[in-house]
Amino acid sequence: MTIEQLRKDMITAAKAKDKPRKDAISSLLSAAKKLAIDEGKRDDVPEELVDRAILKEQKSAKESLDTCPASRTDLLEQYQQRYDIISEYAPAMMSEDEIRSFLQQNAAEELASKNRGQIMKKVMPLLKGKAEGGTISKVVGELIK
Repeated sequence: MTIEQLRKDMITAAKAKDKPRKDAISSLLSAAKKLAIDEGKRDDVPEELVDRAILKEQKSAKESLDTCPASRTDLLEQYQQRYDIISEYAPAMMSEDEIRSFLQQNAAEELASKNRGQIMKKVMPLLKGKAEGGTISKVVGELIK
């Protein structure tokens, strides 16, 4: 996802007077800009950085949804709507089968050693933003048994 696309979508939502959508996209835009400034890439924001910001916001929205009391249906609905909008922009995560084939191709030597820590240390940077850590750990556990 590019930062320009987020800007266009936010403007479209504002023109359509879709406040929840505009607010959710605005928060994604802000998070991406902040991350870009923190990493010194203010002028030319790479897509990878925007995707990382989106995933972080998605995780935050999910936590808000999970921690909201069931009795607060108004907030639950609001949090669910925000989470759904952010999820539209989140990059697709790799499936267990895709992770398994990736590991077999790129970490065969580490898999042969059956050292979980060594395997995770090698593949986590390669799969950051492409797959969830828990899923990667699960697949690694299955492969080294």
